[in-house]
Amino acid sequence: MPNINLKYGFLSQKKRNPNVASIKEDVAMTYGSGDYRYQVDKDWGKLPDGYEFNQVAGVAVDKEDNVYLYNRSDHQVMVFNKSGDFVKSWDVKFSNPHGMHIGPDGNFYFADRDAHVVLKYSPDETLLLTLGTYDVPSNTGYDGDLMVVPHPAGPFNLPTGVVVSEDGNIFVSDGYGNCRFHKFSPDGALLDTWGEAGKDNPMDFHLPHGIGINKDGLLAICDRENHRIQFTDQDGEFMFIWDGFLQPTDITFGVDGEAYVSELQHRISILDSEGNLISRWADESSSASGHFIAPHGIAVDSSGDIYVGEVLEGRRIQKFIRQ
Repeated sequence: MPNINLKYGFLSQKKRNPNVASIKEDVAMTYGSGDYRYQVDKDWGKLPDGYEFNQVAGVAVDKEDNVYLYNRSDHQVMVFNKSGDFVKSWDVKFSNPHGMHIGPDGNFYFADRDAHVVLKYSPDETLLLTLGTYDVPSNTGYDGDLMVVPHPAGPFNLPTGVVVSEDGNIFVSDGYGNCRFHKFSPDGALLDTWGEAGKDNPMDFHLPHGIGINKDGLLAICDRENHRIQFTDQDGEFMFIWDGFLQPTDITFGVDGEAYVSELQHRISILDSEGNLISRWADESSSASGHFIAPHGIAVDSSGDIYVGEVLEGRRIQKFIRQ
């Protein structure tokens, strides 16, 4: 069995964590710590009449720092510029938006959870590729409860996240009804699949959720209900684990290799490339500006500003400006 790297665990919640900001709301409140301190842009993301965020499941930033929101509402893909001005919405419709990613080629990848597919679109909203079969889940024995699935299967059963490598391979986390992540070629051929159902061992998964690629090319899979993030190489070889999260939902990486993690239990964590905690805020569920109810998607722009989308009763997007 590979060694599990546990030195990157966090402090117990029972201990005082100096990185956690006070829940008190203030106009000039600063969140985070050290070199990773932020203030909220409360005016960011004003919507046109008739639009609503509802649940912002996915967030992505393109090379021009335009921000894309994958949203469970009548307008499921919304585009804003860096300043928060509304640019446009897409006409494309999805069954249940979950995770999204903008690939190195500038194309868009969407996990449409309840349709059991992952879709690739061009910037002009042309469908380029469909992974999976619409409305046909793989057979894992999943019965709809938030359970460890009875057994793994191929793609897909309620897929959750997607990321694309520099050479164009597509990696999909799968998901609510499965316990695996899959590798596809750029043209959509299934190359491999990994993961087992469980809670104890490396490569056991209980709801693989968001997925990212770090500066070393390693895959980072948010093992949500096991409260950890598992790292593998792009051939599925287990590398190490970061643990101590509270239902990690999404992960993205900055220019210095730092990791930004959204956690469903109302907080954000930032770790250096070695997995050491360098900044964190919130711990209590709150609709106050700068705090969270249910973070689900996270993205970072070229200035290091953070965008966090929330689901459940969160129903919003927040921008945190790095100080």
